[in-house]
Amino acid sequence: MGNAASIPASAVAGKKHDHDHSAPPKIVAVDCPKELEREPLVLNGRSLHWITDRIANVCEDDMPAWWWPAFIISAGVMGMMFSLLAYLVSTGVGVWGLNNPAAWAWDITNFVFWIGIGHAGTLISAVLFLLRQKWRTSINRSAEAMTLFAVACAGIFPVFHTGRVWFALMPGYLIPMPNFNYIWPQFRSPLLWDVFAVSTYGTVSLIFWYVGLIPDLATLRDRARNKVRGFFYGLFSLGWTGSNRHWSNYEKAYMIFAGISTPLVLSVHSIVSFDFAVSNVPGWHTTIFPPYFVAGAIFSGFGMVLTLLVPMRTLFKLEDIVTVRHIELMCKVILATGSIVGYAYGMEFFIAWYGGSPYELYAFKNRAFGPYWWAYWSMITCNVISPHFFWFKWCRSNMVFVFLASIVVNIGMWFERFVIIVTSLHRDYLPASWGYFTPTWVDAFTFIGSFGLFMTLFLLFIRYLPAIAMSEVKGVTPQADPHHPLGGAKGGHH
Repeated sequence: MGNAASIPASAVAGKKHDHDHSAPPKIVAVDCPKELEREPLVLNGRSLHWITDRIANVCEDDMPAWWWPAFIISAGVMGMMFSLLAYLVSTGVGVWGLNNPAAWAWDITNFVFWIGIGHAGTLISAVLFLLRQKWRTSINRSAEAMTLFAVACAGIFPVFHTGRVWFALMPGYLIPMPNFNYIWPQFRSPLLWDVFAVSTYGTVSLIFWYVGLIPDLATLRDRARNKVRGFFYGLFSLGWTGSNRHWSNYEKAYMIFAGISTPLVLSVHSIVSFDFAVSNVPGWHTTIFPPYFVAGAIFSGFGMVLTLLVPMRTLFKLEDIVTVRHIELMCKVILATGSIVGYAYGMEFFIAWYGGSPYELYAFKNRAFGPYWWAYWSMITCNVISPHFFWFKWCRSNMVFVFLASIVVNIGMWFERFVIIVTSLHRDYLPASWGYFTPTWVDAFTFIGSFGLFMTLFLLFIRYLPAIAMSEVKGVTPQADPHHPLGGAKGGHH
């Protein structure tokens, strides 16, 4: 991090904080070329004790005044969604705006949208861990939790889209168990591949998230202020003592799950894209879909991470741990993946022209200039134009701008899924069957309700679990380096 091999006593200084027992050492780089200096991942030379206090106090202290109103509103919106799903089951799938030919509409759009949101968590946790990117440590826990909550939201839509949802767990319906008395699932259908891919992705992400939580749960167990919290934190920390054997096993397990999770980053959204790519529908039948969908998923996932983290770092005063450098690096990932998505949009038009199929070319002309032109150009504005503001440092370091841009990114990615699905279906090969999809109020409020479920789960997460990985953040501080003047046996462990 640009620190020198030796630091004079006059360079070690700091300021007091409410939770400090002594002034934290301030780490100053000396004898280092300015162009090689990097902003530290924990600002102001905070001590290990301060990091524990600051993160643990978020879930140990009483929640701020805004938490209860936010939770009640989110839970109410979630309750509305479940009420509408009950209405759908009792009445029929026709309460959604599905029609012929647009038999897939908002429900599958929302499914792909939520699956994409969950991609950043696994990427930050697994891929960046294997690439030894230390900046992931302050943001991976929240991103992993976001992954799980997004997968929970995503699973609702295809299950209820099938209609007879009470059969969902029966052998031969969604669970592919061979039998001779039921209609087998079509094993060549990508819809069945989704069942395997999403369930595997959700399971591995849950285990990976939980393994990373264990050391921090033990910290909360030791700090618990009442027996109930101490019991549950102790139960889920699995008897963690911080011994050398425990750390050795923990690091091996974390590495293994990171290795297992990394292919899932590429495979899950590739398989979701096969829902479209293996069909003969103009606008879908293209080999660019798997990498294009993966880039778009990372793009939208990082957008949602910023939407959640930018307010959270301010509301809980975590600016020294989730720094402007972290935000800037995530903005750069959004810029890179947004550029890939923009390239894919252009390449789709080129291939439609170069391929010589009049149906394919018409499908893309219809996207841009047909009845849904407003959705297409909203997608282009949000996904192609808006990320390029992040070329400028001011845009990456201004938290208000980053927050608003992250919302624009997610709006654009929802429009992308809507454009791909609806504009390709509403005008197919036979003009006599052309139609126009219009969502019903049940469509709209069910989708809004899924955000209620997502936010309810996220608010409960930050209430009872450490939103930042304490043990991992401490591992990237100078005090954790035995070769650093403030590390190892030389001090710095205040």
